[in-house]
Amino acid sequence: MTPSDAASARLAELTSWRSDWSGLRVLVLGLGVAAFSSADTLAELGADVLVAAHTRHDERARLLDVIGARLVIDPLESVPDAVTSFDPEVVVVTSGVFHPDHAVLEWADAHGIAVWSDVELGWRVRDKVTPAAEWICITGTNGKTTTTRLAATLLVADGFRAAPCGNIGIPVLDAVRDPQGFDVLVVELSSYQLHWLNRNAGGEVFPFSSVCLNLAEDHLDFHGSMTEYASAKGKVYDNTKVACVYNRADAATLSMVEDADVVEGARAIGFGLDAPGPSDFGIVDGILCDRAFLDDRATAALELTTLDELRTVGLAAPHVVANILAASALVRSFGVSAQTIHEALESFRLDAHRIELVAEAGGVAWVDDSKATNPHAADASLRAYDSVVWVLGGDLKGVEIDDVVSRHADRLTGVVVIGVDHEPVLAAFRRHAPNVPIVVVEAGETEQVMPEAVRSAASLAREGDTVLLAPAAASFDQFSGFAERGDRFAQAVRDFLGG
Repeated sequence: MTPSDAASARLAELTSWRSDWSGLRVLVLGLGVAAFSSADTLAELGADVLVAAHTRHDERARLLDVIGARLVIDPLESVPDAVTSFDPEVVVVTSGVFHPDHAVLEWADAHGIAVWSDVELGWRVRDKVTPAAEWICITGTNGKTTTTRLAATLLVADGFRAAPCGNIGIPVLDAVRDPQGFDVLVVELSSYQLHWLNRNAGGEVFPFSSVCLNLAEDHLDFHGSMTEYASAKGKVYDNTKVACVYNRADAATLSMVEDADVVEGARAIGFGLDAPGPSDFGIVDGILCDRAFLDDRATAALELTTLDELRTVGLAAPHVVANILAASALVRSFGVSAQTIHEALESFRLDAHRIELVAEAGGVAWVDDSKATNPHAADASLRAYDSVVWVLGGDLKGVEIDDVVSRHADRLTGVVVIGVDHEPVLAAFRRHAPNVPIVVVEAGETEQVMPEAVRSAASLAREGDTVLLAPAAASFDQFSGFAERGDRFAQAVRDFLGG
């Protein structure tokens, strides 16, 4: 057995918290929340940990000293000497900042060094608290966080110990190491995390149930092509044990299920806004129904809630209803009752910056959907309103918005364009909606962008319109994130309206 074979054999055996992790040389890339959680976990297991990061986070750097991990700060445009001399056996990557063609990752590949995500590490050590929690895995271009939060909420409402984690902002490893333990972890997975998943012997994830909510162009700067992006998303279904939930309105998600290598007996469960067939979730006469998890699914259905009831609590936008159906399918597969779903939806609320009504004045509604960070999300948001002044723009991440502009041109009263690079947005409107009035916000300073955008939107809006911040783009060209972008929009609206 060669040294590389011996290393691979050892890694394949690291499938438990109680495996022998002592002395394993692990390079952790980055110093974000998930990266620190990975380093902390590995140090606790007895591994030899080196963290390499672009920038220093003082508090986390101090804690690395406490836990016995080392830190190197380097631009990482090439492989630092500290990394090559460390000679890692595993590289752990937790952030989309590190693209597959990153210098360190290409070096690792060339030298036969395994690359794990923090999700894979979490799966390997999931039995720290026994019995180990089942995993319900959720991905999709849009709606992941809402569906993850809702599924966890429904599980808890039915008496299960459940936690949302993963890309939602709570590292998987923090949930795995919680001393209370859980019955089920609801794991939101980004395409970045899925890219690195199920590549290494011993690290394959076996979800209880899984879903890809939808598929549209996004993150092509990371994946390189739509084919590779779709391939990453499809991994969510690999090894699923009970239910592969897919979107009947999105053929790509059904194809993923059909192509997935699942555990024998796993069922395909469709969801959609139309009438459900057997083994589906859907809507009949305004009633959300389950025709999958009941004995007489050929001729009967279980009522979950109604569109009228969802409307009273602000959950009736079509894309939100789709998320509710998907979450319901996932938790019904785990045994949550239909009655629990009905009762829990009465008090569930969307996250901030997700089609959040900021104010109404003069017959104009102002809505913050700053979390619509790609064209697919903006498309879903626009569908919820009849007449819109659309505030959009930012970092488009290599994705075109032509289809969204063309599809919604007739409902646009006007457009306000933010972002450092206006030209891709303006070009799309020249091609597909040349008659829609457009105002370009020239302000470059973060503090001035939203006040100017709100003033411009107000000049375009008329009674009955919705001024909708649905940028269809990432925010980092002008803001620290979508949350700051939404907060500044909301504050600018309140200031403009005198409230």
